[in-house]
Amino acid sequence: MSAPQLVLISGLSGSGKSIALNVLEDSGYYCVDNLPAKLLPEIAAYLRDAGYDRIAVSVDARGGEPVQELPARLLELREQGMDVRVLFLEANTETLVKRFSETRRRHPLSKDRLTVEEAIALERHLLDPLSQIAQRVDSSELGPNTLRAWVKDFIDYDHARIVLLFESFGYKNGIPLDADLVFDVRCLPNPYYDPQLRPQTGRDPDVIAFLEKQEGVQRMLDDIRRFVETWLPCFIRDNRSYLTVAVGCTGGRHRSVYLVETLADCFRGDQQVMVRHRNLP
Repeated sequence: MSAPQLVLISGLSGSGKSIALNVLEDSGYYCVDNLPAKLLPEIAAYLRDAGYDRIAVSVDARGGEPVQELPARLLELREQGMDVRVLFLEANTETLVKRFSETRRRHPLSKDRLTVEEAIALERHLLDPLSQIAQRVDSSELGPNTLRAWVKDFIDYDHARIVLLFESFGYKNGIPLDADLVFDVRCLPNPYYDPQLRPQTGRDPDVIAFLEKQEGVQRMLDDIRRFVETWLPCFIRDNRSYLTVAVGCTGGRHRSVYLVETLADCFRGDQQVMVRHRNLP
């Protein structure tokens, strides 16, 4: 019999936590929204003893300091035999401010005369310990459907083993907040300057053929592969559940996409591998 599973969803207000919780509810999880952090151990134990084997709980920073104690509480639940997974949603400050402006909602922490930007900074501080043990998702550039798909991927993987996630991105939209390792490949020859290749992506045969002919591209690929290969055991020994390797080019459509797809193929036989392309439809 498999261990009861607890998925904790947290993150910054406006980053998509409600969307993630809805995905889990549609997938058959018993969901609890906006639970005070200090009640998590009692609620998780109660639902487990009541026979629920898939539980999802959303916790945010409105409870203040107790949320910083959650990593220790989650460790206790793991030691009691629960399969605990943590999904942390975030976005850059500019995107969050825009979302609050468009929806005309107040930030939950914007009392005591805090501006929205100050409330977001306080929320980041309160949630930082939790973000360090979570699978982080930067929703700054994501539409709702893409976020839903990424959440489904998250719950489908075996979290008893490390998940190696390769993510492409474009520097013109900023570095992903969820990246653990970042590699800049803007120095490589760019298919964008070929009018026939410009509308294609790093997944298309013509772009792949172009990049495979470039000696620098293959050297960069080998260097990144060796670096990840060398240091991955250290992350595993550190009890990491997730490692996100981000590869960036200018627009996030050609070079970074090709390298991410190729790197994923290199590791897929030995590791659990996920692929994300932040700037592709």
